[in-house]
Amino acid sequence: MTTHSHTTTRTTDKTLVQKAAAAVGAVFLLVGILGFVPGITTNYDALQVAGHESGAKLIGLFEVSVLHNIVHLLFGIAGLAMARTASSARNFLIGGGAVYLVLWVYGLVVDHDSAANFVPLNTADNWLHFVLGVAMIALGVVLGKKAADAAGPHLG
Repeated sequence: MTTHSHTTTRTTDKTLVQKAAAAVGAVFLLVGILGFVPGITTNYDALQVAGHESGAKLIGLFEVSVLHNIVHLLFGIAGLAMARTASSARNFLIGGGAVYLVLWVYGLVVDHDSAANFVPLNTADNWLHFVLGVAMIALGVVLGKKAADAAGPHLG
């Protein structure tokens, strides 16, 4: 009786940048869902569709609205979808991080009590957006470079 030992290499193993994009996407998806959960979102009865009048706050700290929660859900779905390839995962992290840095600057310059604050944003949101933007870009650049180095010159 002969036994054969086969070693297979999985070509579907995810790179670190893909895992990071999937993790970030999953967190955004979770945050979007939690924004609709009374108790986790305080003042839930004051949740508005959009605008600075929304008095609801995720974990009592971050202002949310229906629009804000939907954006988190869509961002989460995009992250999970774009985690399918290393190149698109890198693009999600860097591009998404850039969007969050723009949102941070917007939050710093917009009057929080004006109609222009349609998301809505508060100081806690602003600084979270800054940290998210920097972290996502760093993950995309560092892990994207590692994936590109491992894959060779064909990865964008």
